[in-house]
Amino acid sequence: MGILEAVLLGIIQGFTEFLPVSSSGHLVLFQRIFGISEPALFFDTMVHAGTLAAVFVVLWKDILDILRHPTQALTGFLILATLPAVIAALLFKDAIEKAFQSGSFLGFAFLLTSLALLISGILAKRSGNVRGAPGTKPAMDWLDALIIGILQAAAIVPGVSRSGFTLSGALSRGLDRDFAARFSFLLSIPAILGALVLQLKDLAGGSVIQAGDIAAGTASGGIGAGAILAGSLSAAVVGFFSVKLMLKIIRERSLTGFAVYTAVLGALVLIDQYGTHFFF
Repeated sequence: MGILEAVLLGIIQGFTEFLPVSSSGHLVLFQRIFGISEPALFFDTMVHAGTLAAVFVVLWKDILDILRHPTQALTGFLILATLPAVIAALLFKDAIEKAFQSGSFLGFAFLLTSLALLISGILAKRSGNVRGAPGTKPAMDWLDALIIGILQAAAIVPGVSRSGFTLSGALSRGLDRDFAARFSFLLSIPAILGALVLQLKDLAGGSVIQAGDIAAGTASGGIGAGAILAGSLSAAVVGFFSVKLMLKIIRERSLTGFAVYTAVLGALVLIDQYGTHFFF
């Protein structure tokens, strides 16, 4: 993988990580399009670290408030909503890795994301939780957090959007749109950190990583240090604007456009998987 390809993948990761379109699905898709076959575990780890940095920069006030008041209800809700994803990752780790490698479920996963966004839009509209209006519930409760957490766990499969599923769950439960977006992004912190820990554990288990190994690409699936750094930085910068953009969209607009986009993308992927075979 060259630096240009790494930057482009970093931009894709940063832009799609927080939009309800599945960043993992887009990475799998574009790796297929570019013909990238390296395992690139270290590259994937560092690109996710870039998007994690973007969340910290944008939501630093929320994060600081949690650190200052760790016993508040929000902390408990975040922990509860994280547990289903942790359990799913531990139980289905091998199956998830195979799904990433093959991309066989990708088209159906994009369609599933579209369906979830459409259903949440209908349910939110019926409850009066529309853009620009306050939510119909005064505050989150433990059942809200658990439902959102289960939806996040289901989004481990590439092509199923984590932010799309968590936002859909929050809006369907009548939570305030601004709070729903912030909770979804705060929830991404333990999710991304958990993925980083698992990936770093795999890297450490394979071999001891030396600076020379990274520079030569032997510890990163044939990807050099320059490409890794470029991909990480581009993911961080674009991720910053992606978070800001999504916070604005969720307050002022519906998610129907994203539902249409993922439906079309899913259909195109299925056509290629079962018909044209250009990339799959």
